[in-house]
Amino acid sequence: MSDRIVLHVDFDYFYAQCEEIRNPNLRTKPVSVCIFSDRGGDSGAIATANYIARKYGVKSGMPIKFAKSRLKQISDAVFLPADFPYYSDISEKAMEIMKNHADVFEYVGRDEAYLDVTKRTQNNFKNAGHLAQQIKNQIRNEIKMTCSVGVSSNKIVSKIASNHKKPDGLTMIEPQNTESFLAPLKVSDIPGIGKVTEEKLREINLNTIEELRKVDIFTLNKMFGRKISLYIYNAARGIDEEPVAEKQPTIQYSRIVTLKKDSTELDFLASSLEEICADVYETAVKNKKMFKSVGIQFIQSDLTGKTKSKMLKNPTLSLEELKKTAHQLLEEALIDQTLGVRRLGVKISELSDLQGQSSLTNFF
Repeated sequence: MSDRIVLHVDFDYFYAQCEEIRNPNLRTKPVSVCIFSDRGGDSGAIATANYIARKYGVKSGMPIKFAKSRLKQISDAVFLPADFPYYSDISEKAMEIMKNHADVFEYVGRDEAYLDVTKRTQNNFKNAGHLAQQIKNQIRNEIKMTCSVGVSSNKIVSKIASNHKKPDGLTMIEPQNTESFLAPLKVSDIPGIGKVTEEKLREINLNTIEELRKVDIFTLNKMFGRKISLYIYNAARGIDEEPVAEKQPTIQYSRIVTLKKDSTELDFLASSLEEICADVYETAVKNKKMFKSVGIQFIQSDLTGKTKSKMLKNPTLSLEELKKTAHQLLEEALIDQTLGVRRLGVKISELSDLQGQSSLTNFF
């Protein structure tokens, strides 16, 4: 698995850049793309901001009112509602360009993808660098968008590399340079290491990846458990054997609403949960799909997320089963809930077609 060349392509400030394509006059202004909530006014959060807005401290996930306060002295600051159908159209065009340059293409999200280019580059990093630049040029010429590309022998190092020289960067890390490239980086540069994990590592004076490498796997096991520890241990050394693989998009039906107030009260949340379940159920019926997995989602008062899900024994299309399972998950999630719930959602997945006698039995 070490004889590979993998590209990670990551679009710079994707949603805001899409808006700049639609209106080039925005390129010189601080632009923030917002997800407004149902509460009206400036209630909601920033989806993404361009680099001009970021200079003033605006960042993804920040409440819109906080972002506006940071830009209140900037008369030409722009706040736009998110237009996801438009962003998806732009993304599809860019992904088609990437697919045409890949041996194997793995879609990750609207703004990122992995490409295995080992065969077409003859496993030559110089050729891979040229190919990465070709992809960047074609996307810039045809879509008017910039992206950053990381090139290495595996997915994790390429992902770290793509973030190294943003925006509009190209970073190539050959295998013999992997450890020296990673050494001075922060532990938080490893994908998947969030604030909680970073703080635990900082408590024992581990701030850089080089320092992290000095810790043995047994110490990490005690701190994080076996699975996470193995990932951290390997990532710090640039080890990742996961192949680039074409993946079918995960199909699920979901609905999330903004509540009238932040709350941790079961009765209040349960009343909204009933309506959300009914909406999701209606979508499943319309598409003639049974579901086997039920999940709930919280967006908390600090805008962090929390999810909980359950796999059912058999696929079903029963509204009562959906409500019962969602309510059970809600009760379990609230046991240790301290932050108020701002938004509440329900999703169903593991979908299958509604057909045949057994399906009708489950339905009724």
